[in-house]
Amino acid sequence: MTDQEVAETTEVPVAIVGAGPSGLMLAHLLARAGVDAVAVESRTRAEIESTHRAGILEADNARALVETGVSDRILRDGHEHEGIELRFDGRGHRIDFAELVGASAWLYPQTDVFTDLADARARDGGVVHYGVRDTEVLDVEGDAPRVRFTDSSGIRHELRARYVIGADGSRSTCRALVPQDRSTQFFKEYPFAWFGILTHAPVSAPELVYAQSEHGFALISQRTDAVQRMYFQCDPDEDVDAWDDARIWETLQQRVAGRDGFSLREGPVFEKTVLRFRSFVQQPMRWGSLVLAGDAAHTVPPTGAKGLNLALHDVQILADVLARTVHSGDDAVLDEFEPRALQRVWRAQNFSYWMTQLLHTTPGSTAFDHRRQVGELDNVVGTRAGRTYLAEQYTGWPTRDT
Repeated sequence: MTDQEVAETTEVPVAIVGAGPSGLMLAHLLARAGVDAVAVESRTRAEIESTHRAGILEADNARALVETGVSDRILRDGHEHEGIELRFDGRGHRIDFAELVGASAWLYPQTDVFTDLADARARDGGVVHYGVRDTEVLDVEGDAPRVRFTDSSGIRHELRARYVIGADGSRSTCRALVPQDRSTQFFKEYPFAWFGILTHAPVSAPELVYAQSEHGFALISQRTDAVQRMYFQCDPDEDVDAWDDARIWETLQQRVAGRDGFSLREGPVFEKTVLRFRSFVQQPMRWGSLVLAGDAAHTVPPTGAKGLNLALHDVQILADVLARTVHSGDDAVLDEFEPRALQRVWRAQNFSYWMTQLLHTTPGSTAFDHRRQVGELDNVVGTRAGRTYLAEQYTGWPTRDT
Protein backbone atom coordinates (compact mmCIF):
# COMPACT_ATOMS: atom_id res chain seq x y z
CA MET A 1 0.00 0.00 0.00
CA THR A 2 2.92 2.36 0.66
CA ASP A 3 3.66 2.44 -3.08
CA GLN A 4 0.05 3.10 -4.06
CA GLU A 5 -0.26 6.41 -5.86
CA VAL A 6 -1.50 9.30 -3.71
CA ALA A 7 -4.11 11.53 -5.37
CA GLU A 8 -4.46 14.17 -2.63
CA THR A 9 -1.86 15.47 -0.18
CA THR A 10 -2.71 17.64 2.82
CA GLU A 11 -0.32 19.33 5.24
CA VAL A 12 -1.73 19.66 8.74
CA PRO A 13 -0.17 20.10 12.19
CA VAL A 14 -2.05 17.15 13.72
CA ALA A 15 -3.43 13.98 12.14
CA ILE A 16 -5.79 11.94 14.28
CA VAL A 17 -6.32 8.23 13.61
CA GLY A 18 -9.72 7.39 15.05
CA ALA A 19 -12.81 9.59 15.07
CA GLY A 20 -14.72 8.25 18.02
CA PRO A 21 -15.48 10.53 20.97
CA SER A 22 -11.84 10.97 22.01
CA GLY A 23 -10.54 11.73 18.50
CA LEU A 24 -13.37 14.15 17.75
CA MET A 25 -13.09 15.90 21.12
CA LEU A 26 -9.37 16.37 20.55
CA ALA A 27 -9.98 17.86 17.10
CA HIS A 28 -12.64 20.16 18.55
CA LEU A 29 -10.42 21.41 21.37
CA LEU A 30 -7.44 21.89 19.09
CA ALA A 31 -9.57 23.95 16.69
CA ARG A 32 -10.60 26.20 19.59
CA ALA A 33 -6.89 26.66 20.33
CA GLY A 34 -6.11 27.58 16.71
CA VAL A 35 -4.54 24.27 15.69
CA ASP A 36 -5.84 22.45 12.60
CA ALA A 37 -6.36 18.70 12.74
CA VAL A 38 -7.72 16.10 10.33
CA ALA A 39 -9.30 12.90 11.67
CA VAL A 40 -9.73 9.59 9.85
CA GLU A 41 -12.00 6.73 10.89
CA SER A 42 -12.45 3.24 9.45
CA ARG A 43 -16.12 3.04 10.41
CA THR A 44 -18.85 5.07 8.77
CA ARG A 45 -20.68 7.62 10.85
CA ALA A 46 -23.86 5.54 10.52
CA GLU A 47 -22.06 2.45 11.84
CA ILE A 48 -20.85 4.29 14.93
CA GLU A 49 -24.26 5.83 15.61
CA SER A 50 -26.00 2.45 15.31
CA THR A 51 -23.73 0.83 17.91
CA HIS A 52 -25.42 1.06 21.30
CA ARG A 53 -22.94 2.05 24.00
CA ALA A 54 -23.69 2.87 27.59
CA GLY A 55 -22.41 6.08 29.07
CA ILE A 56 -21.89 7.59 32.50
CA LEU A 57 -20.12 10.93 32.31
CA GLU A 58 -18.32 12.53 35.20
CA ALA A 59 -19.52 16.07 35.85
CA ASP A 60 -16.25 17.56 34.52
CA ASN A 61 -16.73 15.84 31.18
CA ALA A 62 -20.40 16.76 30.96
CA ARG A 63 -19.47 20.36 31.69
CA ALA A 64 -16.72 20.26 29.03
CA LEU A 65 -19.21 19.30 26.31
CA VAL A 66 -21.32 22.34 27.16
CA GLU A 67 -18.68 24.93 28.03
CA THR A 68 -16.42 24.25 25.04
CA GLY A 69 -19.34 24.68 22.66
CA VAL A 70 -19.85 21.08 21.54
CA SER A 71 -23.53 20.98 22.51
CA ASP A 72 -25.83 21.58 25.44
CA ARG A 73 -28.04 18.60 24.48
CA ILE A 74 -26.85 16.69 27.53
CA LEU A 75 -28.72 19.24 29.68
CA ARG A 76 -31.94 18.44 27.83
CA ASP A 77 -31.65 14.73 27.07
CA GLY A 78 -29.22 13.55 29.73
CA HIS A 79 -30.07 12.57 33.28
CA GLU A 80 -28.07 13.97 36.19
CA HIS A 81 -27.64 11.37 38.93
CA GLU A 82 -26.70 12.53 42.40
CA GLY A 83 -26.08 9.02 43.69
CA ILE A 84 -26.17 5.29 43.13
CA GLU A 85 -27.61 2.37 45.08
CA LEU A 86 -25.59 -0.58 46.34
CA ARG A 87 -27.80 -3.62 47.00
CA PHE A 88 -26.45 -6.48 49.08
CA ASP A 89 -27.65 -8.80 51.81
CA GLY A 90 -31.22 -8.18 50.63
CA ARG A 91 -31.24 -4.40 51.10
CA GLY A 92 -30.49 -1.24 49.18
CA HIS A 93 -28.05 1.44 50.37
CA ARG A 94 -27.89 4.82 48.62
CA ILE A 95 -24.57 6.58 48.14
CA ASP A 96 -25.46 10.26 48.02
CA PHE A 97 -22.83 11.91 45.81
CA ALA A 98 -24.24 15.39 46.18
CA GLU A 99 -24.30 15.29 49.98
CA LEU A 100 -20.94 13.54 50.36
CA VAL A 101 -18.73 15.31 47.80
CA GLY A 102 -20.93 17.93 46.14
CA ALA A 103 -20.71 16.19 42.78
CA SER A 104 -22.85 14.16 40.39
CA ALA A 105 -22.65 11.94 37.31
CA TRP A 106 -24.61 12.15 34.07
CA LEU A 107 -26.36 9.27 32.36
CA TYR A 108 -25.72 10.05 28.70
CA PRO A 109 -24.99 7.29 26.16
CA GLN A 110 -21.62 7.28 24.44
CA THR A 111 -23.44 7.18 21.12
CA ASP A 112 -24.99 10.55 21.92
CA VAL A 113 -21.61 11.98 22.91
CA PHE A 114 -20.29 10.89 19.51
CA THR A 115 -23.26 12.41 17.67
CA ASP A 116 -22.83 15.74 19.46
CA LEU A 117 -19.11 15.83 18.62
CA ALA A 118 -19.63 14.77 15.00
CA ASP A 119 -22.26 17.46 14.56
CA ALA A 120 -19.94 20.04 16.12
CA ARG A 121 -17.07 19.16 13.79
CA ALA A 122 -19.38 19.41 10.78
CA ARG A 123 -20.83 22.71 12.05
CA ASP A 124 -17.35 24.17 12.55
CA GLY A 125 -15.99 23.00 9.21
CA GLY A 126 -13.71 20.36 10.69
CA VAL A 127 -12.34 17.72 8.33
CA VAL A 128 -13.27 14.14 9.29
CA HIS A 129 -12.98 11.22 6.87
CA TYR A 130 -15.32 8.37 7.84
CA GLY A 131 -15.34 4.92 6.23
CA VAL A 132 -11.68 4.94 5.21
CA ARG A 133 -9.60 1.84 4.46
CA ASP A 134 -5.97 0.80 4.03
CA THR A 135 -4.76 3.26 6.63
CA GLU A 136 -0.99 3.48 7.10
CA VAL A 137 0.90 5.53 9.66
CA LEU A 138 4.49 6.17 8.55
CA ASP A 139 7.69 7.75 9.84
CA VAL A 140 6.53 8.37 13.40
CA GLU A 141 10.08 8.21 14.74
CA GLY A 142 10.97 11.39 12.86
CA ASP A 143 9.50 14.87 12.82
CA ALA A 144 7.51 14.45 9.59
CA PRO A 145 5.07 11.56 10.09
CA ARG A 146 2.50 10.71 7.44
CA VAL A 147 -0.92 9.07 7.43
CA ARG A 148 -2.07 7.46 4.22
CA PHE A 149 -5.60 6.18 3.63
CA THR A 150 -8.19 5.53 0.95
CA ASP A 151 -11.41 7.44 1.46
CA SER A 152 -14.94 6.15 0.96
CA SER A 153 -14.85 7.31 -2.68
CA GLY A 154 -11.70 5.32 -3.44
CA ILE A 155 -9.34 8.32 -3.47
CA ARG A 156 -5.91 7.77 -1.93
CA HIS A 157 -4.84 10.51 0.52
CA GLU A 158 -1.71 11.42 2.40
CA LEU A 159 -1.67 13.62 5.48
CA ARG A 160 1.69 15.22 6.15
CA ALA A 161 1.63 16.14 9.81
CA ARG A 162 3.91 17.15 12.64
CA TYR A 163 2.15 14.90 15.14
CA VAL A 164 -0.04 11.81 14.80
CA ILE A 165 -2.51 10.90 17.52
CA GLY A 166 -3.54 7.27 17.85
CA ALA A 167 -7.11 7.42 19.13
CA ASP A 168 -8.12 4.22 17.35
CA GLY A 169 -9.55 2.23 20.23
CA SER A 170 -8.67 -0.91 22.15
CA ARG A 171 -7.60 -2.76 18.98
CA SER A 172 -5.29 0.08 18.04
CA THR A 173 -2.95 -0.34 15.09
CA CYS A 174 -1.10 2.81 16.10
CA ARG A 175 -0.10 1.16 19.38
CA ALA A 176 1.80 -1.51 17.43
CA LEU A 177 4.11 1.19 16.05
CA VAL A 178 5.84 1.45 19.42
CA PRO A 179 8.65 -1.15 19.28
CA GLN A 180 7.99 -4.12 21.56
CA ASP A 181 11.42 -3.87 23.14
CA ARG A 182 10.76 -0.24 24.07
CA SER A 183 7.27 -0.62 25.51
CA THR A 184 5.70 -2.12 28.60
CA GLN A 185 2.15 -3.44 28.63
CA PHE A 186 0.33 -3.98 31.92
CA PHE A 187 -2.54 -6.42 31.48
CA LYS A 188 -5.12 -8.25 33.56
CA GLU A 189 -7.91 -10.49 32.31
CA TYR A 190 -10.78 -11.14 34.72
CA PRO A 191 -12.43 -14.58 34.99
CA PHE A 192 -15.94 -13.23 34.34
CA ALA A 193 -17.86 -10.98 31.98
CA TRP A 194 -21.10 -9.02 31.81
CA PHE A 195 -24.14 -10.26 29.95
CA GLY A 196 -25.70 -7.00 28.74
CA ILE A 197 -29.22 -6.41 27.48
CA LEU A 198 -31.31 -3.61 26.08
CA THR A 199 -35.00 -3.94 26.79
CA HIS A 200 -38.18 -2.09 25.98
CA ALA A 201 -39.37 -1.59 29.54
CA PRO A 202 -40.20 1.20 31.99
CA VAL A 203 -37.58 2.49 34.42
CA SER A 204 -37.08 0.22 37.44
CA ALA A 205 -35.13 2.66 39.63
CA PRO A 206 -34.35 6.38 39.46
CA GLU A 207 -30.57 5.85 39.69
CA LEU A 208 -28.13 3.07 38.87
CA VAL A 209 -28.37 -0.02 41.06
CA TYR A 210 -25.30 -2.18 41.67
CA ALA A 211 -26.46 -5.46 43.18
CA GLN A 212 -24.36 -8.17 44.80
CA SER A 213 -25.87 -11.40 46.09
CA GLU A 214 -25.07 -15.06 46.57
CA HIS A 215 -26.51 -15.54 43.08
CA GLY A 216 -24.07 -13.07 41.49
CA PHE A 217 -23.77 -9.48 40.36
CA ALA A 218 -26.26 -7.32 38.43
CA LEU A 219 -26.30 -3.68 37.31
CA ILE A 220 -29.56 -1.90 36.60
CA SER A 221 -29.10 1.15 34.40
CA GLN A 222 -31.26 3.19 32.03
CA ARG A 223 -31.21 4.59 28.50
CA THR A 224 -34.53 6.43 28.21
CA ASP A 225 -37.94 6.34 29.87
CA ALA A 226 -38.84 3.39 27.64
CA VAL A 227 -35.49 1.63 26.99
CA GLN A 228 -33.34 0.19 29.77
CA ARG A 229 -29.78 -1.16 29.91
CA MET A 230 -29.07 -4.01 32.35
CA TYR A 231 -26.19 -6.40 33.00
CA PHE A 232 -25.47 -9.50 35.02
CA GLN A 233 -22.24 -11.37 35.69
CA CYS A 234 -21.63 -14.35 33.42
CA ASP A 235 -18.90 -16.60 32.06
CA PRO A 236 -16.69 -14.88 29.44
CA ASP A 237 -17.58 -17.62 26.93
CA GLU A 238 -21.34 -17.41 27.51
CA ASP A 239 -23.48 -18.00 24.41
CA VAL A 240 -26.10 -15.25 24.14
CA ASP A 241 -28.30 -17.46 21.95
CA ALA A 242 -28.73 -19.85 24.87
CA TRP A 243 -30.63 -17.16 26.80
CA ASP A 244 -34.26 -16.44 26.04
CA ASP A 245 -36.15 -13.56 27.66
CA ALA A 246 -37.62 -15.71 30.42
CA ARG A 247 -34.24 -16.99 31.53
CA ILE A 248 -32.71 -13.49 31.41
CA TRP A 249 -35.43 -11.95 33.55
CA GLU A 250 -35.39 -14.82 36.03
CA THR A 251 -31.63 -14.32 36.51
CA LEU A 252 -31.87 -10.55 36.88
CA GLN A 253 -34.82 -10.69 39.30
CA GLN A 254 -33.04 -13.27 41.44
CA ARG A 255 -29.95 -11.09 41.74
CA VAL A 256 -31.77 -7.92 42.84
CA ALA A 257 -34.41 -9.56 45.06
CA GLY A 258 -34.48 -8.56 48.71
CA ARG A 259 -36.50 -8.21 51.85
CA ASP A 260 -37.67 -4.76 50.71
CA GLY A 261 -39.62 -6.32 47.82
CA PHE A 262 -37.65 -4.57 45.07
CA SER A 263 -38.18 -6.05 41.60
CA LEU A 264 -37.53 -5.08 38.00
CA ARG A 265 -40.10 -3.96 35.48
CA GLU A 266 -39.82 -6.33 32.55
CA GLY A 267 -40.20 -6.02 28.78
CA PRO A 268 -38.98 -7.61 25.54
CA VAL A 269 -35.20 -7.87 25.15
CA PHE A 270 -33.98 -6.57 21.78
CA GLU A 271 -30.19 -6.70 22.20
CA LYS A 272 -27.89 -9.17 23.96
CA THR A 273 -24.10 -9.08 24.22
CA VAL A 274 -21.25 -10.43 26.35
CA LEU A 275 -18.72 -7.85 27.53
CA ARG A 276 -15.36 -9.25 28.64
CA PHE A 277 -13.42 -7.67 31.50
CA ARG A 278 -9.86 -6.51 30.93
CA SER A 279 -7.48 -3.98 32.44
CA PHE A 280 -4.68 -2.69 30.22
CA VAL A 281 -2.13 0.12 30.18
CA GLN A 282 0.49 0.79 27.50
CA GLN A 283 3.62 2.72 28.37
CA PRO A 284 4.99 4.84 26.84
CA MET A 285 1.98 6.72 25.53
CA ARG A 286 4.29 8.72 23.25
CA TRP A 287 6.80 7.44 20.71
CA GLY A 288 8.51 10.05 18.57
CA SER A 289 5.80 12.03 16.84
CA LEU A 290 3.09 9.52 17.79
CA VAL A 291 0.90 9.95 20.88
CA LEU A 292 -1.66 7.37 22.07
CA ALA A 293 -4.88 8.46 23.75
CA GLY A 294 -8.00 6.79 25.14
CA ASP A 295 -8.55 3.07 24.66
CA ALA A 296 -5.51 2.86 22.39
CA ALA A 297 -3.40 3.41 25.52
CA HIS A 298 -5.53 1.95 28.30
CA THR A 299 -8.75 0.10 29.06
CA VAL A 300 -10.59 -0.60 32.30
CA PRO A 301 -13.42 -2.96 33.26
CA PRO A 302 -16.77 -1.16 33.05
CA THR A 303 -17.69 -1.47 36.73
CA GLY A 304 -16.52 2.00 37.70
CA ALA A 305 -17.72 3.72 34.49
CA LYS A 306 -14.26 5.12 33.76
CA GLY A 307 -13.51 4.11 30.14
CA LEU A 308 -15.09 7.00 28.23
CA ASN A 309 -14.25 9.43 31.01
CA LEU A 310 -10.55 8.54 30.89
CA ALA A 311 -10.50 8.98 27.11
CA LEU A 312 -12.08 12.42 27.33
CA HIS A 313 -9.72 13.50 30.09
CA ASP A 314 -6.75 12.26 28.04
CA VAL A 315 -7.61 14.51 25.14
CA GLN A 316 -8.35 17.53 27.32
CA ILE A 317 -4.81 17.29 28.68
CA LEU A 318 -3.40 16.48 25.24
CA ALA A 319 -5.16 19.40 23.54
CA ASP A 320 -3.60 21.81 26.02
CA VAL A 321 -0.12 20.32 25.66
CA LEU A 322 -0.30 19.94 21.88
CA ALA A 323 -1.51 23.50 21.33
CA ARG A 324 1.35 24.89 23.40
CA THR A 325 3.79 22.60 21.58
CA VAL A 326 2.61 23.64 18.12
CA HIS A 327 2.47 27.35 18.91
CA SER A 328 5.87 27.42 20.64
CA GLY A 329 7.66 24.99 18.37
CA ASP A 330 9.13 23.41 21.49
CA ASP A 331 8.75 19.64 21.19
CA ALA A 332 9.76 19.18 24.83
CA VAL A 333 6.42 20.61 25.99
CA LEU A 334 4.76 17.42 24.75
CA ASP A 335 6.61 15.49 27.46
CA GLU A 336 4.08 16.87 29.97
CA PHE A 337 1.27 14.75 28.56
CA GLU A 338 2.12 11.23 29.68
CA PRO A 339 2.75 11.80 33.41
CA ARG A 340 -0.36 13.97 33.72
CA ALA A 341 -2.52 11.42 31.92
CA LEU A 342 -1.09 8.37 33.68
CA GLN A 343 -1.80 9.74 37.14
CA ARG A 344 -5.52 9.62 36.39
CA VAL A 345 -5.23 6.35 34.45
CA TRP A 346 -3.73 4.46 37.38
CA ARG A 347 -6.16 6.01 39.84
CA ALA A 348 -8.96 4.77 37.60
CA GLN A 349 -7.37 1.33 37.25
CA ASN A 350 -7.23 1.06 41.01
CA PHE A 351 -10.84 2.17 41.50
CA SER A 352 -12.15 -0.06 38.71
CA TYR A 353 -10.31 -3.08 40.13
CA TRP A 354 -11.52 -2.30 43.66
CA MET A 355 -15.15 -1.89 42.65
CA THR A 356 -15.01 -5.00 40.48
CA GLN A 357 -13.75 -7.25 43.28
CA LEU A 358 -16.18 -5.58 45.70
CA LEU A 359 -19.22 -6.65 43.70
CA HIS A 360 -18.40 -9.75 41.65
CA THR A 361 -18.18 -13.42 42.52
CA THR A 362 -14.89 -15.05 41.55
CA PRO A 363 -15.21 -18.61 40.21
CA GLY A 364 -14.43 -21.09 42.97
CA SER A 365 -15.20 -18.65 45.77
CA THR A 366 -16.48 -20.08 49.06
CA ALA A 367 -19.19 -19.15 51.54
CA PHE A 368 -16.46 -17.41 53.55
CA ASP A 369 -15.53 -15.32 50.51
CA HIS A 370 -19.14 -14.22 50.07
CA ARG A 371 -19.60 -13.26 53.72
CA ARG A 372 -16.26 -11.40 53.72
CA GLN A 373 -17.45 -9.51 50.64
CA VAL A 374 -20.66 -8.54 52.44
CA GLY A 375 -18.54 -7.33 55.33
CA GLU A 376 -16.52 -5.12 52.98
CA LEU A 377 -19.69 -3.71 51.46
CA ASP A 378 -21.05 -3.06 54.94
CA ASN A 379 -17.86 -1.18 55.76
CA VAL A 380 -18.29 0.96 52.64
CA VAL A 381 -21.92 1.93 53.21
CA GLY A 382 -21.79 1.92 57.01
CA THR A 383 -19.25 4.69 57.47
CA ARG A 384 -19.15 8.20 56.10
CA ALA A 385 -15.51 7.69 55.15
CA GLY A 386 -16.41 4.60 53.12
CA ARG A 387 -19.32 6.30 51.35
CA THR A 388 -17.21 9.39 50.66
CA TYR A 389 -14.42 7.33 49.14
CA LEU A 390 -16.83 5.63 46.76
CA ALA A 391 -18.56 8.90 45.86
CA GLU A 392 -15.29 10.72 45.21
CA GLN A 393 -13.85 7.93 43.08
CA TYR A 394 -17.03 7.38 41.08
CA THR A 395 -17.68 11.03 40.25
CA GLY A 396 -14.02 11.57 39.34
CA TRP A 397 -11.13 13.78 40.24
CA PRO A 398 -11.16 17.40 39.09
CA THR A 399 -9.09 17.95 35.95
CA ARG A 400 -7.03 20.58 37.75
CA ASP A 401 -5.64 17.79 39.99
CA THR A 402 -3.92 16.19 37.02
